[in-house]
Amino acid sequence: MTETPAKNHGWNPDLSIPLLEKLKADLKHALLQKNQILKDAIRQIMSEFPKLTVPLTLESGKKSFRLKRADEITNDDILNIIRGLIKSEKAVLEIKPDQNPEYLHILESYLPCMADPSDIQAWIDANIDLSQFKSPMQAMGPIMKHFGNQADGNLVKMILSKKA
Repeated sequence: MTETPAKNHGWNPDLSIPLLEKLKADLKHALLQKNQILKDAIRQIMSEFPKLTVPLTLESGKKSFRLKRADEITNDDILNIIRGLIKSEKAVLEIKPDQNPEYLHILESYLPCMADPSDIQAWIDANIDLSQFKSPMQAMGPIMKHFGNQADGNLVKMILSKKA
């Protein structure tokens, strides 16, 4: 089993390469380096691609779908797949904590960095007037809309509960 160098794989939105292309390049690198864990992780991500579909309406009026072509797969599609895999891997690790979490670390390396509490706090202070809301928890919507998937909802909830 080969160790996975942290700098050789992973992705962030600042890279000029789409996530799909980065995954393909990392898979090629993993194959050449004989890195089994990285290879398996990337293949697991790619094995989820058939779940990505486009809705269609046939001539008969019947609704159907087709698989997305490679040029139709967006970074967000892949990130959602990775988030689902991370969620299921965390559940497995809760049940079997003795397993190696390296697969989880590889998956997480492809997600954009999460906003840290100080960034969330600073944005709330600069952009949200909590006096507009009956309860600070009602500000959750605009905050999550701004940060999207880059903020953990439980973390935002904890920050807002301190404001109450």
